[in-house]
Amino acid sequence: MSKDNHQHSKSSPEASGELIEYRVQGLSCPNCTREMQEEIQKLDHGNNARLSYNSGKLTLSPHVNLSRVETILKSDGARIVYAPQTALSAASAEVQPIHSSHSHESAQGHDHEHGHDHAHEHSHSGIGSMKWLLSISAVFYLFTFLLEGKVAEPVVIAFYAGAMILSGYTTFLRGLRNLTRFKFNMDTLMTVALVGAVIIGEWREATLVAILFGLNELLEGYGMNRARQSMEALLAAAPKEADLWKDGQSQRVPIESLTPGDVVRVRPGEKIPSDGAITQGTGAVNEAAITGESVPVTKREGDAVFGGSVSTDGVLYVTISKAYEDSSLAKIMHLVQEAQDSKTPTELFIDKFAKYYTPAIMIIALAVTLIPPLLLNQPWMTWIYQGLSILIVGCPCSLVLSSPIALVSGMTRAARNGILIKGGVHLEQLGRLEAIAFDKTGTLTKGEPAVYAETVYDETKFYAVVGALEQSSLHPLAKAVMKHLEIKNPQCMFNEPQQITVLPGEGIRAEVGGKLFWVGSEEVLKHVNGQQDHIRAVEDDIRRMKAQGYTIVAAVSEDRVLGQFGLADEIRPETATVVSKLHLAGITDTVMLTGDHEQSAQAIAKQSGVARVFASLLPEQKVAKIKELSSRKKTGMVGDGINDAPALAAADLGIAMGKGTDSAIETADVVLMQDHLGKLPGAIKTARRVNQIIKWNIGLSLSLKAIALLLTIPGWLTLWIAIISDMGATIIVTLLGLTILLGKEQELKSGY
Repeated sequence: MSKDNHQHSKSSPEASGELIEYRVQGLSCPNCTREMQEEIQKLDHGNNARLSYNSGKLTLSPHVNLSRVETILKSDGARIVYAPQTALSAASAEVQPIHSSHSHESAQGHDHEHGHDHAHEHSHSGIGSMKWLLSISAVFYLFTFLLEGKVAEPVVIAFYAGAMILSGYTTFLRGLRNLTRFKFNMDTLMTVALVGAVIIGEWREATLVAILFGLNELLEGYGMNRARQSMEALLAAAPKEADLWKDGQSQRVPIESLTPGDVVRVRPGEKIPSDGAITQGTGAVNEAAITGESVPVTKREGDAVFGGSVSTDGVLYVTISKAYEDSSLAKIMHLVQEAQDSKTPTELFIDKFAKYYTPAIMIIALAVTLIPPLLLNQPWMTWIYQGLSILIVGCPCSLVLSSPIALVSGMTRAARNGILIKGGVHLEQLGRLEAIAFDKTGTLTKGEPAVYAETVYDETKFYAVVGALEQSSLHPLAKAVMKHLEIKNPQCMFNEPQQITVLPGEGIRAEVGGKLFWVGSEEVLKHVNGQQDHIRAVEDDIRRMKAQGYTIVAAVSEDRVLGQFGLADEIRPETATVVSKLHLAGITDTVMLTGDHEQSAQAIAKQSGVARVFASLLPEQKVAKIKELSSRKKTGMVGDGINDAPALAAADLGIAMGKGTDSAIETADVVLMQDHLGKLPGAIKTARRVNQIIKWNIGLSLSLKAIALLLTIPGWLTLWIAIISDMGATIIVTLLGLTILLGKEQELKSGY
């Protein structure tokens, strides 16, 4: 690290005691990444260091000796490309490239977006140079292969050696360093195999092994790069600057300088800098960065908007309600980054397996090399060759790649569609669900009452009286009734009532046209005098309505009942389709858990297709029911993330919906950023596919290695068969992982 850069870093927030996040380029494989992380953790103050292969990020305490960290990274061919200010910095934080090859000037004035471009330039240039070296090596190899037998052997060896050096020198140097430290990984295995092949005179095969291994590394790098870039495209949703509107003038400012109460101007095509509300203007806003919904939503004065969403056709003036770091988008981005770095049980198992697997392969190769010649009087050259082949077969490349690309691709695909999965472990769990429990209100239903039935005894007065008394009420039932009346007769105007009195537990009493009327629950029937037969008939009608789960709003005069409405929580239009698709996706049990009474719950269950209902539950009873379900099968709980927090926490997987509300983001393991369940079946299908691909990858990788190792028994294993078996598995593992990213446009159009 240069002196200038070192001084620059001292003056940066690295001295503040926060964790610093660096971008690392050139990580060769998950196994090597894990080993480097362990070495960095042994440094002073390095115990909390994290190096992620999935995201290519290194998180360090500012007190760690950075020069020693760079030395460890360089030992495996990796390097620090740039460093944002802090691990939790805003998206517009300045970026400070710290690699020693950069000038002091380049270390200043770059924003986060440039930093990403900078990292990508390094990444692409690294892959580009590797392509050139491999191409030249391949040409050398073919040219030399054709020259064999036509020119002197030293010339052939020189050409093969040249091709081998061009394609394999980085592997050789890393492996040599590892050998001096008794560190055994895939580079060590390849180095021993190459040196051994050269010693026994197998120049042609040694060169082919070097070229194919280089191609293997290139494909690995490309696959993980593709998955990372797809994720970074999501993270690029963060705006960098905003137009602060003050005293009729606009001023361009960094978004981290905005505070609640500031007004910003957002022109068509610009991103809204943080969460807030529109104080002036109307226009369509594309919220795809938050919700995954590609269709813009019309927003008017007073409507809430999310940071990161885009104004498409109007100038909006937005009053900021949250500083950027507290906004929904910032929280989502932070959680997405954390999700990349978290490890699943499968990954942890593979890491542990690879730790012992590589030394075991070294021992097996040594045994195959020594035992037949020493104990069975077999030729040394044959079994040295077989031992070298085993070293190559033993490379755990495809095995350690089985999971990361698939997981990052799965989380990226979900995030594109507005589904926030807080880590690979939750993605795996989502794919294993067998049962899903739903809260009713606000999840299966809209959480708003609607009129579903009506019985009218006096049509001329009923609608007029109800409209007159309910038109100024703010009660949710009154609003639902007025919405129903507007649909029945949009042009209807209602008289203004006189002497309005609110009756607690009943409803409203008022005069209309000089006569007294009551509107409210069935309790208002007690104000009707006489006509007992009529009252009994009305009570029978009300009982039938209540048996269907309806809440009653009745209207009466002093001498008769005018009629009544039956209201219920309105079911979401997508609910029945979603439940049906969940059953098709392999969810064997759908359950509704609600605090509402039995009749109302059963009515919603019948409309939605939910298999079982548990009604009249207190919050602690919901938790007990979830625990009971989870004891028998993998159970997910879907709620709104506010009042369902205990049940969400008790389930194997908590799934919250709520269009980006803070509580939803903080409570659940999976967050549906839309205000509906439409994309849940697709998310489960994607998670199941990820799990399936990981299983296929592990099975394929181990099977090909087992077959190759069995070929040593008859002595048929060759160096090129060994590398082809490992490379074939790596290519398939990489391509299968990337297939998860396919199908984005169709998903968005079809509602996932």
